Amino acid sequence: MKKFTTIVIVLLVLVCSISSLFAVSEAALLFLLISPHARAAGMGEAFVAISDDVSAIYWNPAGLAFQQDKQFTTMYAKWLPQFNLNDLYYIFGAYRQSIEGLGTVAVNITYLNLGEQNITDETSPDVIGTFNSNEWAVSLGYATLLSENLGVGLNFRFIRSNLAQVQVGAQKGVGVANAFAVDLGVLKKNFLINRLSLGVNVSNIGPKITYINASQADPIPTNFRAGLAYKLLDQQYNKIVIALDVNKLLVNRSTDGVDTVSKALISAWGNNDYILNVGGEYWYADLIALRAGYNYDQAGNVKFLSFGAGLRYATYQFDFAYVAAPEGHPLSDTMRFSLMIGR
Repeated sequence: MKKFTTIVIVLLVLVCSISSLFAVSEAALLFLLISPHARAAGMGEAFVAISDDVSAIYWNPAGLAFQQDKQFTTMYAKWLPQFNLNDLYYIFGAYRQSIEGLGTVAVNITYLNLGEQNITDETSPDVIGTFNSNEWAVSLGYATLLSENLGVGLNFRFIRSNLAQVQVGAQKGVGVANAFAVDLGVLKKNFLINRLSLGVNVSNIGPKITYINASQADPIPTNFRAGLAYKLLDQQYNKIVIALDVNKLLVNRSTDGVDTVSKALISAWGNNDYILNVGGEYWYADLIALRAGYNYDQAGNVKFLSFGAGLRYATYQFDFAYVAAPEGHPLSDTMRFSLMIGR
């Protein structure tokens, strides 16, 4: 008989790091909630009503409808640096292209490496093998304009979870599973007044994921995000935008277990685990950007600042973000680096 040990530690670390942003860890595939771009991360993750670059495929696919030509981005982050796990890292990549008369299409890949895990014999701590744990997702997006200031977008996502490629004890099956999900987004520019935008995105809508058997299936992290963004300055050399987002995880774990997907979309609203994201960005001459933001999660007792900067040259843009979480928090000192090519 074989069992795995260190995978439990890694998963607990992952759950603590991400569920700290959501009051209770009630879902599987929490890597889908990791902020995938340094620009938005530096703004406190307040980006749903901005979504004006290729990373919109995550924040709000409707933002792709307003974008022209081609653009590519990639991001790397050493995940949870406080734990000094060198093989725990996160990678995000996305590409978009506009098609005249049709709209904008996009694709993205998200990958979280959980590292190499040891397999030990059930009767002793001796290592008898290893396996690698990871989770990844591939998304295809499409967006189009319904009017000059109104865009809608849709993503279809395939998700693969490779937690343990070995049988655990007497359980029949391994910790490997697939899932599917969709995202729906809307973005309205000049909402009520000029320079004000409204964005809404519901992400990861889909059935539960099953590792061992259907009775133990877990919900995926369906998330509702809505926000406003306002351009304080929109001059040739000086541009300032401020944004506010509200997040709500649409998963509800009742006393009788986890609600069904359709029921949770309604019942989860009774929980007070909302997250507020506030941020701002300043561009000088479209060359240098400074960013700051604040993440407020009262239910999870998580409050931290984030800072960021960006450099743009021709069609190249480099972004950096730093999370100033409280000492001892899993996300403390997390840094994100991203590169974007195209305008």
